[in-house]
Amino acid sequence: MLDVPVLISGGGPVGLTASLLLSRHGVRSLLVERHPGTALTPKARGINARTMEVFRQYGIDAAIRDAGLAEGGTGLIVWTETLAGKEIERRVPGRATAKSMAATPVKNCLCAQDDLEPVIRRFAESAGPGMLRFNTELTSFSQKAGAVTGTLTDRTTGEETPFTARYLIAAEGAQSRVRRQLAVNMVGAEKVYDSVNILFHADLTQWVQHRPAALYFVEQEDLRATFLTINGTDRWGFLIHGPKQYGWQPQDFVPEFCAELIRKAVGVADLDVSVLAISPWEASAIVADRYGVGDVFLAGDAAHEMPPTGGFGLNTGVQDVHNLTWKIAAVLRGKADPSLLDSYHAERQPLGQIITQNSLANALSMGRTARRSNVLPRREFLNEQGLIFGACYRSMAIVPDGTPAVAIDDPVTEYVPSARPGSRAPHVWLKRGNLQISTIDLFGPHFVLLAGSDGDAWRRAAQAIGPSWPPLFVFTVGKDGDLGDPDGTWHEAYGVDTDGAVLVRPDGHVAWRSRSGASNPLEVLRAALDCVFGRMPAIA
Repeated sequence: MLDVPVLISGGGPVGLTASLLLSRHGVRSLLVERHPGTALTPKARGINARTMEVFRQYGIDAAIRDAGLAEGGTGLIVWTETLAGKEIERRVPGRATAKSMAATPVKNCLCAQDDLEPVIRRFAESAGPGMLRFNTELTSFSQKAGAVTGTLTDRTTGEETPFTARYLIAAEGAQSRVRRQLAVNMVGAEKVYDSVNILFHADLTQWVQHRPAALYFVEQEDLRATFLTINGTDRWGFLIHGPKQYGWQPQDFVPEFCAELIRKAVGVADLDVSVLAISPWEASAIVADRYGVGDVFLAGDAAHEMPPTGGFGLNTGVQDVHNLTWKIAAVLRGKADPSLLDSYHAERQPLGQIITQNSLANALSMGRTARRSNVLPRREFLNEQGLIFGACYRSMAIVPDGTPAVAIDDPVTEYVPSARPGSRAPHVWLKRGNLQISTIDLFGPHFVLLAGSDGDAWRRAAQAIGPSWPPLFVFTVGKDGDLGDPDGTWHEAYGVDTDGAVLVRPDGHVAWRSRSGASNPLEVLRAALDCVFGRMPAIA
C-alpha cells in the first residue's frame, strides 16, 4: 500500500507546478502521468506575466525564458490574406503597452508546452520531497473520512498498486476521469466550434522576420487559419478555424492535404513543408460547478475548458494550484482548519467562469462559428489586463477592511493596483541596500507582513506570535526601514499610513490590511491569522 499525503493525477504544466509548489511547502506528494514523458507537441504557448510572476517567485522563470522564444520575437499580432501577400492589419497587443508592463516586474513569455514541461519537470524532480511517476495512471479511486484510496496502474506492465492519500488533485486535462467519476456538472457551452492543429516544419523567415508576431491570422474566403509562432523561423503551428464550415472532416486532414493548406495560407505554391503532427479538436467554454468534492480538487482543464483565444487556459491552471497548494500544506501541518480548503472553490471558480466567458467572447468576435464573418477581434482581445492582474478574492481566507472596491469602468481590460484585501499585492519598486527589488519578489512559500516605516510595533507583534507555518516574514518600508521606497509610492499603492501594515498570502494576494497602527497589534495580527486559517469566524 502506497501512502502519500497528496496524489496529483496529471503531469502537464498544472500538475507539474502543483508538485513543485507542494515540495517548496515541504509537503510530500506523488504525481502520476499516464504518458511515458512530457508533451511531444506545442499545445499551449503563451505564459502571461502573472504566471511568470509565480514562476519567478519559485526560481524557475529564467530557465523557462531560456527554453522559450527570445524576447522581442513576438511583438505584434498580424492579419494577412496570405503570409507572403497582402497584409490587412497589424497591432501591438494591449498587454505590451508601457502602462500594462508597468504593473509587473516581469514580462510575459512564449514557451511552447513541449519546451515548458521538461523545465518544470526538472525543477519538480529536484525539489523533493515530491515524486513523479510517468507511464502510471490513476485507474480507480474512492473517498472515505479523511482519505482518498484507489489504484495506480503501470501502463507498461499492468502492475497495480493500491494507494491511500489525504488529498487528490486532478490535473488530468479536459477529459479528466476523476471529474467524470465525481459527476461534477460542467456549466457553459460545449463544442462551440471545431479546429485542427497542425505542427510543421517550414522556413517562413523571409515573410515574418520584419514583423515578428505571436500570431499571424490568415483571412481568405475559403480558408481561415492562424500561424502560431514557436521558434519564429522553421517550427510552426497552423490552426485551421471551423473546417466543417468548408465541408472538411477530421479524416480529410492527411499530411499532404495539410501541407497544401499551409502553402495556400503562405501564398507560395512550392513551399517545402514537412507536417509533423495533426490534431482535430472542438472548443468548449465550460466550467465545473464545484472545484472540490470532499478531499478531491479539480485544477486546470479538469476544472475549466476554454477556447484558446486569449491564451488563458494554461495560465489559469497554474494559478489554480498556486492558490490551492499552500492551503493544503497549511491543513496537513495542522496550522489551518480544513475549512480553509473551501476557499479554493470560492476564490477560483468565479474567476474561472469570467475568464472562460471572455475567452469565448474573443472567439465569437473573430467569427469562429461563422464562415467569413468578422475578421478583426473585439478590442479586449490580448488586452485583458484586468483579468490577468485584477482578480479580487472573496472568501473566509480574506479579512475585509471595510474599504469599497476600486471603481473600474472595464474590469476586463483595466487594472488599477490595489492592496484591498483579496487583491493581488501590487508591484512597487523598492530598495534593499543598493539592490532594486520588487514587492513581488518578497512573496513566495510564506506569508509576508509589510509595515510602514513607523511600523515596528507590527514587527514585534509578529515576533511575539513566534515560529509559524508558513513562515511569516516582516519588512518595514520607507525611511530607515528594511526596504527603501525611493519613489515614495509604496504607501499610496498599498493604502496604508506610516504605521499601517499589510499581510500577504503565499499566493501573493492580500489577506488583511490595517491602514494605521493598533492599540494592541499582537491581538489584531493574531486574530487576522486565525481568520485566514479558519481558526475563528471571519472578522466583519
